[in-house]
Amino acid sequence: MIGKRVLDRLLSFLKGGDAPEKAGSDLALAAAVLLLEAAAMDDSIDPAETDKVEGLLIRHFDLDPAGARAVMETAAKRRAESTQLLRFTRRIKDGMDAAERERLIEWLWDVIYADGKEHDMEANLMRRIAGLIYVDDAISGQARKRVRRRLGLEA
Repeated sequence: MIGKRVLDRLLSFLKGGDAPEKAGSDLALAAAVLLLEAAAMDDSIDPAETDKVEGLLIRHFDLDPAGARAVMETAAKRRAESTQLLRFTRRIKDGMDAAERERLIEWLWDVIYADGKEHDMEANLMRRIAGLIYVDDAISGQARKRVRRRLGLEA
């Protein structure tokens, strides 16, 4: 049996209620989960990484600082509750066009390098995420190089 809350949300969506806002917030949340996953992949989340995630959410999802922190808090909870990234990568794949997904890959590399180094587990995560959101390895590699150059990590 469908719960009343689920039915109300479905009816609101079908009537054209707040679907665009919900869709945008779902996309920001999915991106935040992936960004926080990248930040935590080396077993610690550095303040520089959380600052980077917050800044990316503010700039790219039109959030104010309080809104970005709220999305990050919810994303941290969802990340802790979930054992798989598939539901979040699917939301990104379905909600972003190819250019936006490529930008997301660059944002992920930005978060990874926020602490100045890349760990093997982070590189592995990037390969998995890129595959799940249909971004070619070569494009991910180019984004990685752009971030490294921008941060002065490439010669």
